[in-house]
Amino acid sequence: MDEAGFLTGQMLIAMPGIGDPRFERALILICAHDESHAMGLAVNRPVEGLTVPDLLRRLDVSQAIKAPADLVLMGGPVERERGFVLHTDDYMASDDNSLTIGDGVALTATREALEAMAGVRASPRKSALALGYAGWGAGQLESEIRNNVWLTVEADEALIFGGHHGAKWAQALAKLGVDAGLLSAETGRA
Repeated sequence: MDEAGFLTGQMLIAMPGIGDPRFERALILICAHDESHAMGLAVNRPVEGLTVPDLLRRLDVSQAIKAPADLVLMGGPVERERGFVLHTDDYMASDDNSLTIGDGVALTATREALEAMAGVRASPRKSALALGYAGWGAGQLESEIRNNVWLTVEADEALIFGGHHGAKWAQALAKLGVDAGLLSAETGRA
């Protein structure tokens, strides 16, 4: 966390028993967090059967797409028709349209970023395209963390951009020294 206690650039790991199927075993990169809100993108929820080149063609971004056939991610349940490009900060959109969210990682939500992913413009070293986002109101995320709904972990490129989405949740827990197989959704009282 930064000095003010905000989590921008950190990752949230959903705890078992979260009680919301939209977030079961979710791994979310926090892209913005301050006293009034928080916004993040799930990085381990692929949209089965929808690749980045397929979506770029549907959006008529370019006919000659050089992007790898990575799956598009379901970033969250809010505004699922809206796209966000997570990318390494070696690419930054013109006119300050990119938001730096962590060490070496930025977020851009413009057509220019889609063109960069397609290879029409200079492209980032690594990128991921997400539809929708997860959002929290003032104090809501902090309350959920206090109630053990989420653990936090440092973000890294493998967790953000890695292609084995099914393993990311357990990998994030392992960074904290937690064996995912030992977690239970059951709680108790001492």
